[in-house]
Amino acid sequence: MQENLVIVESPAKAKTIEKFLGKEFVVKSSFGHIRDLAKRELGISTDNGYTPSYEIPAEKRKVVDELSKLSKQVKNVWLASDEDREGEAIAWHLTEVLGLPVESTKRIVFHEITKNAILHAIETPRTVDMNLVNAQQARRVLDRLVGFELSPILWKKVRPALSAGRVQSVAVRLIVEREREIIAFKQSTMYRVVAQFYAAGDTSKHLFKAELSERFAKNEDALAMLERCKTALFTVDKCEMKPSKRYPAPPFTTSTLQQEAGRKFGMSVSQTMSIAQRLYERGLITYMRTDSVNLSGVAIGACKAEIMAMFGEKYASSRNYTTNSKGAQEAHEAIRPTYINNHTIEGTAAEKRLYELIWKRTVASQMTAADINRSTMTINMSGETNHFVATGEVVDFDGFLKLYSETIEEEHAEQQEVALLPALSEGTPLVVQSITATERFTQPPMRYNEALLVKRLEELGIGRPSTYAPTISTIITRGYVEKSSKPSQKRSYTQLTLRGASITEKQGTESYGMEKNRLAPTDIGMVVNDYLEQQFAPIMDYNFTANVEKEFDRIAEGEIEWSKMIHSFYVPFHRMVDEAIGTQAGKGSQPRIIGTDPATGHVVKARIGRFGPMVEIEGAEGEKPRFASLKKGQLIEAITLEEALELFALPRTLGKLDGEDIVVGIGKFGAYIRYGKSFASLTKSDDPYTIGYERALELIEAQRRAMVKQAGPLKTFAEDKDLQIKSGRYGAYIAYKGKNYRLPKSAKIDNLDYEQCMKIVNK
Repeated sequence: MQENLVIVESPAKAKTIEKFLGKEFVVKSSFGHIRDLAKRELGISTDNGYTPSYEIPAEKRKVVDELSKLSKQVKNVWLASDEDREGEAIAWHLTEVLGLPVESTKRIVFHEITKNAILHAIETPRTVDMNLVNAQQARRVLDRLVGFELSPILWKKVRPALSAGRVQSVAVRLIVEREREIIAFKQSTMYRVVAQFYAAGDTSKHLFKAELSERFAKNEDALAMLERCKTALFTVDKCEMKPSKRYPAPPFTTSTLQQEAGRKFGMSVSQTMSIAQRLYERGLITYMRTDSVNLSGVAIGACKAEIMAMFGEKYASSRNYTTNSKGAQEAHEAIRPTYINNHTIEGTAAEKRLYELIWKRTVASQMTAADINRSTMTINMSGETNHFVATGEVVDFDGFLKLYSETIEEEHAEQQEVALLPALSEGTPLVVQSITATERFTQPPMRYNEALLVKRLEELGIGRPSTYAPTISTIITRGYVEKSSKPSQKRSYTQLTLRGASITEKQGTESYGMEKNRLAPTDIGMVVNDYLEQQFAPIMDYNFTANVEKEFDRIAEGEIEWSKMIHSFYVPFHRMVDEAIGTQAGKGSQPRIIGTDPATGHVVKARIGRFGPMVEIEGAEGEKPRFASLKKGQLIEAITLEEALELFALPRTLGKLDGEDIVVGIGKFGAYIRYGKSFASLTKSDDPYTIGYERALELIEAQRRAMVKQAGPLKTFAEDKDLQIKSGRYGAYIAYKGKNYRLPKSAKIDNLDYEQCMKIVNK
């Protein structure tokens, strides 16, 4: 008989912990939650204090039976689920299902899976914290109430099979609002004037750049400025040097790790959390769901030792960071390596990269600040109120930059080059080598990527470390948001250059507009968002959603009773639901009139159809209207008349094959090629509006080969085993040594012998 049973959440965690405990302990996994709200009906008794009704899913029955049997065979049961609210709730559910007394069952927590941490936890057990459990229950119950009551309204008022959620809907709102900013954006141009100077008398002609304080909207204005520059005198007005320090970023929290992994490696939030989970369960990093930036004294000491060994004492500067976020959730430490002296690990390429990032960020946080000298030079131009400004920066001491520098999210604003400026005194005359006026374009707001969305949600106080990844996954899975990637486009710009006494004008080209994995709303996402904003404005309000999070924090602290908090939310919410049932659907679900078809004079409109967003050309009296689906990335709200009319180019006839038309079109199941009575699907990279005849033949041939693999040959020949007659999607054909040959329409398979087949092959 075993003395002790330790129950953890995952098998990987169980395997790691078992190494640290003796033979008296058996470690088993609950494989996450062992029960959840009942799926049938609401699963919550709104008339009885919002009591939840829990059930054990069928797939968890075997796990529960095993744990129940083992728990009766041991003296002590230790609940060792994760240290956040979800983990606390799992521990409580285990006490309920296994019949363990909640007031005496041992609960242990640790934020790293090391021998010392595990043994310390065993020495200092506590009981299940019901305040944390109730905070998790409150979130689960509230989200079920919202989803259960909102979703049926969306089915009736917008479209069947839709669903809504409290945090998810607010995240969609952020993405929709950003998209509308992009749609409303009007591009403008301006000319940016940059000069290259050197000090008069400087024989080495050390060049530095300076930008004019004004930008010009018109080409002629920029040209006039360059004309005035021909005869102008330039002198240094003032030159200021400001020493400053650049401090390292604090160690990672959940959200900052998600953001930095997204910026540096292009990892999605869910990818980052999945990899971090594996690192944690292997005992390589501390717990990966945390709001804290604190480090333990042991970790700070270990960092100092590593820094001194690698770079010397002058690079070490021990410091601890404080957590500013209100209601930081049960956080003990930031995310850091469990053993700082392990610079690298074994594992997959992704695990190695993420570990190295966490290691560098942790160690760099304990390094000396970088000493920076920033200089600003103002340059007067005779006869002008405008002036040129040059900025420079030099790193006098690299400090933490020797190891790590945080990635900055790309910005559309022009960044002037930062370089070392010469130290020049006031009144020093300057010589112009050249001055350029370059046409620049204003840029629309950037769509959110996952890292930026997490950052914005955190700024608004919406969600917690455990909610960011599932929130983003949910809105993508539901089809309200999609990841958008598009190639860069080319555009021309004008550049005027003054060199000596002459001004030249030339045209250049630049790339712009490239996107990779940006979050864009779908039409249905925009329609649902508009309806929810119209009928449930308080639920969609950012401050309201953030305040709900604060209420969960108060429950976790034991300040308020969870069912009372739910009641204060549910009563007004249920009233809104009743009112929404009796109102008409919002304008977002109505067709948008785009314009008139020049060929027929009929109205062209865009709307949500049975199979998704579509455009329609109304028919004349007695005629049926014509329909076409929108392309991926097109929105009802933004599509132009020209783009809409292009969609009616399908179906297109590309040519003939054996007397049959090859037609490309879009059907219920996507884009296809029709050849006679057979069909071949287009791949994701094929555009039905531009695909050509040769590519269509390739797809037809690929479809034929796929059909052949499914069926054996119709006829073989003893004279040559390589010669076969096979059945394809488009009829029978000869296959010989890796190549296929069409049979004449008059050919009868039963009558074809070896010589006749070889004649067809050779011909």
